[in-house]
Amino acid sequence: MKTLKNNIIVVFLFTASVSFAQQKIWTLQECIDHALEYNISVRQGQNNLMQNEQNVIAAKGQFLPSLSGSMGHSTTFGNEEVFSGQFVNRTSNSTNVGIGLNQTIFNGFRLTNLYRQSKLNLESNQLELNRIKDDISLNVVNAYLNVLFNKERLEIAKAQQGFSTNQLIQVKDLVEAGVQPRANIYDAEATVSLDAQEVTLAENNYNLALLSLSQLLQVSYNGFEVAVMDVDLPSSTLLYNDVQPVLEYALENRNEIRVAEKNIEIAKLNSEISKSGYYPSVSGGYNFGSSAFFSNLTDDELSFFDQLDGQKSHGLRVSINIPIFSRFENKTNVAKSKIDEENSLLNLNQTKIDLESTIQRAFTDAQGAFKSYVASKKALDAQEIALENSKERFNAGIITSYDLEQARVRYVNAQASLINAKYDFVFKTKVLDFYMGKPITD
Repeated sequence: MKTLKNNIIVVFLFTASVSFAQQKIWTLQECIDHALEYNISVRQGQNNLMQNEQNVIAAKGQFLPSLSGSMGHSTTFGNEEVFSGQFVNRTSNSTNVGIGLNQTIFNGFRLTNLYRQSKLNLESNQLELNRIKDDISLNVVNAYLNVLFNKERLEIAKAQQGFSTNQLIQVKDLVEAGVQPRANIYDAEATVSLDAQEVTLAENNYNLALLSLSQLLQVSYNGFEVAVMDVDLPSSTLLYNDVQPVLEYALENRNEIRVAEKNIEIAKLNSEISKSGYYPSVSGGYNFGSSAFFSNLTDDELSFFDQLDGQKSHGLRVSINIPIFSRFENKTNVAKSKIDEENSLLNLNQTKIDLESTIQRAFTDAQGAFKSYVASKKALDAQEIALENSKERFNAGIITSYDLEQARVRYVNAQASLINAKYDFVFKTKVLDFYMGKPITD
């Protein structure tokens, strides 16, 4: 019994620890850090960087001479004509060993430009990886704010359900006192049922928001929760009164612009590499080798190693290859590289246009969201006063429960509109912060 009791305690503690582990509360910064570490696009970008680093090493290695060794052995046997008309059965063994060194001396600066191009590719892919990380961070912030938004909507729905439940109790008291007709009880009960449906809908939306964020982070949805953070209310003035500083900063610093600029440099280097086909190429080499030979017809050959020592030879070579006609290959390569240069310039201009359009739209959206928030706040204040007035009039028997319900619905709608406007404004402001290079987790 004592052992059974101990086992039960261990199982209980283990279950409690697992449940606690599953109930990890994720902060916004933790969500972003996790997404940047495990996102597939980020990891693919990091692998591309490692490949680029190897390409840089390989391009640098092309400046060095290549060194290779060789060794071969051959055996021949059968009849062989030694003298005219005289054949003998001969078996021969021949061994050759050597080492060779080859060096490119000049090839139209092709190796130099390939090395510079490999470094530019590395820089371009690093910028592209940074752009991917920025986009992922913004997506996580948006999903996180959506969770907070739906959580706040759920809390309001529960508060309204509590209000309607208390209102039902009050109506029953008034009916029992003979102040109001019994039909008002049915109206109040219908309101409670509608509010319960709103709570269910709000809970579903909240769970869907959590699911979307967990899928974005690629973590299990079971037990997934986020930390509740205070989302500051918009101030009385816009943070950005002019879009021009945002545009200037983004055009100077955004990664997509810098990637497009790097691609122009890469295209220009590719043109220089294509032109190298018109230049003569010069290469040099050095060879060292030796050989040994044995035959069954003679027995006075030197030993294997003595032959190798005695038949050592050295060789130097320099060769020049002058292109005369390449079947238009060089010409077409240069022409296509020039077209790629023009396309890279057009791509930079298009990237700037797209970025300006996105920022202008974000700025306009932020202005509209701010105006919507101000209007929603005024509307909520007015509806709150109207609801309090309706409560007093209902308690006095001046208006019906239907009129009170209409006032409450208008107040609930005003609350929902204010929450929508608040989070809409906060996110659109974060978008502007994003293009200004400011931390979006603040």
